Amino acid sequence: MTALRERTSSPLLSRTFLQLSVISVVSGVSMAFALPFGSLFLTSEIKVSPFQLGFFLIVSPLASVVASTIMGRLSDGRVQRRYMLAVGGIAGAVGYGLFAVLRDYWFLLGTSVVFIAITSSLLPQLFAYGRQVSQGPSMVVSVLRTLLSVAWVAGPPVAALLVAKTGWIGLFASTAVLQLGVAVLALTLPVPPAQTEEQAEEEEAAGPARGNMMVVSAAFLFLQGAVALAVSGLPLFVTTELGGTAGDAGLAMGLCAALEIPMMLWFGSLANRMSQHRLVLIGAVIALSYHGLMVFTDSIWQVMAAQLLHATVISLIMGVGITYFQSLDPGRPGHATTMFSNTQIVGGMVAGALLGVSQQLGFRWVYGFSLAMSVLGLALLLAAGRLTAPSRR
Repeated sequence: MTALRERTSSPLLSRTFLQLSVISVVSGVSMAFALPFGSLFLTSEIKVSPFQLGFFLIVSPLASVVASTIMGRLSDGRVQRRYMLAVGGIAGAVGYGLFAVLRDYWFLLGTSVVFIAITSSLLPQLFAYGRQVSQGPSMVVSVLRTLLSVAWVAGPPVAALLVAKTGWIGLFASTAVLQLGVAVLALTLPVPPAQTEEQAEEEEAAGPARGNMMVVSAAFLFLQGAVALAVSGLPLFVTTELGGTAGDAGLAMGLCAALEIPMMLWFGSLANRMSQHRLVLIGAVIALSYHGLMVFTDSIWQVMAAQLLHATVISLIMGVGITYFQSLDPGRPGHATTMFSNTQIVGGMVAGALLGVSQQLGFRWVYGFSLAMSVLGLALLLAAGRLTAPSRR
């Protein structure tokens, strides 16, 4: 934590870091309330058909990619990033407020495509602001990402209780209030200090790495897709292939989430002292080990033990990965962080399709597909390393 103290030594950054931490937790809890229960809401309350559900789950993420990209470009221009955060929070408050009262499929789809899509820009803008206010790579972004993980540990159980006690109206109304709180908190953030001439020159020198962003983005699409597929397929694999219970799957996922928290802080500290590219490469190699092991596992205890590997992968790919993207395009943190976020969204869509295929072939194929995606991601990262060697940190 020494690196964090050094970065928060000024009164301005200390106060701002506290504000950003609160925003990270509140926005994380709000998303942990709504996102895991979206499909259940549509199927149980709206009574959608399988086709309608699939259409909703394809169109909404695509709209989020478009909205996040536009917001990222605006925030790297003349629009202050705190206003982008406020807009994301207000859009979330309106969107989830409408989800609390609307029960028509097409109106809900329109709400998701317009308002919820804009809300998806919150996290990229939060991490971009964290980098901007700390004026370069630091532990700030890693801590914010860790707090988000903490929020996701607590959020879903509380959300399930809300649904049981207050129904869908209570869940989405609570989410809307939290999103409104994010908007209010964002407006209290200070304007980040202006860049020094030295920092501007460093960013200009790093400019050629932008041309390699697409290769890295393709790599992360596969790597984050593999993570999403492995996580979503774990309960099905444990219960159908290994004869375990839902409780076994929940314990494994909870263990992984708990291990992620200290690991993200540790790897975030390492990312300030060694090559971020090397760290994400290590994450990709460990991903091969995890998915390969899961293909051949035949008992619950092996799944539990393997979660140490998966927590390491998630911490490196989804934790250090944010800072890595920002280092590739330091002059445009909003665009860089949005690119990272978009790879997660699109990777999740690919994972959803492969999960459907695995249902037909057997859920052990979840990890076969994840292994193949990790191989592709590692190959692309190695190719990207050759292109960015002159500009690596």
